[in-house]
Amino acid sequence: MKYSALLLMVFSIFLFSCSSDKEDETMEEENNIVGTWQATELKIDDGTAGDDAKFGKQILDILTSNDCYIITFAFKEDKSVVAENSVNYLEFNASSTGQLVPCPTEKDADTGTYTFENSLLTIVDSEGEKIEVTVVVDGDIMTLDAGDLDVPNFNSDGELVFERI
Repeated sequence: MKYSALLLMVFSIFLFSCSSDKEDETMEEENNIVGTWQATELKIDDGTAGDDAKFGKQILDILTSNDCYIITFAFKEDKSVVAENSVNYLEFNASSTGQLVPCPTEKDADTGTYTFENSLLTIVDSEGEKIEVTVVVDGDIMTLDAGDLDVPNFNSDGELVFERI
């Protein structure tokens, strides 16, 4: 009888300690994404990437070197998100020194809600459209599959890197 009571007590302690840790880990992961994130880099494999991906990387490199950020997400603690995108307002000019890409002054903005659990970010936009993407957050760097966002010129194979500001 004493053995059964002891076993039950040990099992109960184990059960409560495990559930608490899982809740803490889930809350910590959810809080890892809270903040404002700007797209700073498109990582691609030059040997296998298509022309659209190479062009998208070149554009993003030019813009970020001039402190111009064309894709931004603001994840809030209340599970709301604001996405801003200037891709539709990009202008390209060729010069003797290479591409000239002025920073767009206009942007599209959309609000929605999000969940972030087990590295899966799910965003539901204002029209009810759902986007799911696997995200890796390492401190103030967030990396995701560029193809999952469906942003023109940035939706080819590769990883889109965001920095928290």
